[in-house]
Amino acid sequence: MGRVQGQDFHFSQFYSAPLYLNPALTGSSEMTRMGINYRKQWPGLEFDFKGYSAFVDHYSFDLKSGIGLAVHSFNEQHLKLSSTEVSFLYSYNLDLSDTWNVRMGSQTSYVMKNGFFDNSLFGDQIDVFNRTIQPGSTDFLTTVDPFNYLDLSFGFLLTTPDVWFGGSAHHVNNPTIRYSGENRHDFMDTKFSAHGGVQFDFEPQNYWGEGVQRNMTVMGNYIIQGPFSQLDISSQMLYDQYIVGLGFRGIPGNNRMPNQDSIIFLLGFSLESGIVIGYSYDWMISNVGMYTKGSHEFSMRYQFMAGDPRKRNRRSRVLKCFKSLI
Repeated sequence: MGRVQGQDFHFSQFYSAPLYLNPALTGSSEMTRMGINYRKQWPGLEFDFKGYSAFVDHYSFDLKSGIGLAVHSFNEQHLKLSSTEVSFLYSYNLDLSDTWNVRMGSQTSYVMKNGFFDNSLFGDQIDVFNRTIQPGSTDFLTTVDPFNYLDLSFGFLLTTPDVWFGGSAHHVNNPTIRYSGENRHDFMDTKFSAHGGVQFDFEPQNYWGEGVQRNMTVMGNYIIQGPFSQLDISSQMLYDQYIVGLGFRGIPGNNRMPNQDSIIFLLGFSLESGIVIGYSYDWMISNVGMYTKGSHEFSMRYQFMAGDPRKRNRRSRVLKCFKSLI
């Protein structure tokens, strides 16, 4: 029997799903923050992939800690595979200097998986001589028995006002994956990720208008899970409340296994009220791109300072590198 391998669901706007990216990003805005993410992948196919995410986190200046709650749900329509996880997250912030901070984060998730195989096509159903598909199969499986498991993840984050860098390890306890109708099982591979970004502020010029905020941010995220690896690079320009961005997914120069997947276009708004909205489209440059029709992704986040910012030695603003992005 052959072996099939896969990897975790991925958001192109990885910076807009902070609690999915790294547990140490919990409370990184040093405000109260809530957000949602939605991704529709490969709409050109009859069956596509969909991902949903919702999160809320809060930073306590008294405890120097961030606490968060996140719910992620992923669905594949062909095999009707579904995965839903509820995560509790915690991070602790350690001041290294006036401008350098390091955060350590942990995540405990309860994961529920299910699926059906009524749309599957097996080899004994294909009649190559008559060019027909038989309705039944001796290998036909009707369902994946629902199963649940506990998942543990950890991460760290190093920040300055303009730069952030972090790393995370998800599924460190290698949860067991069961199969329908079989006694055997496999273990989920640990996912390692390294990510970071830097923000460049532009000096104000008269022709830009007074009080107009302008900056550029460059970010990257490298993931490896089992035999799979992936690199995302994203650049964004903020002018006043408007955001435009361009990104790339893939690993250029890998001759053994070419991996150049998508160019990513982003449009967004960063409002004074604390709401940040982003829409991105993945234009696939791989061979399957013309059939899958890329991917659409939407994100929205709202952050605010809970309570009186003059109390408990709270800062008057968040870290610049997290104000419009994460």
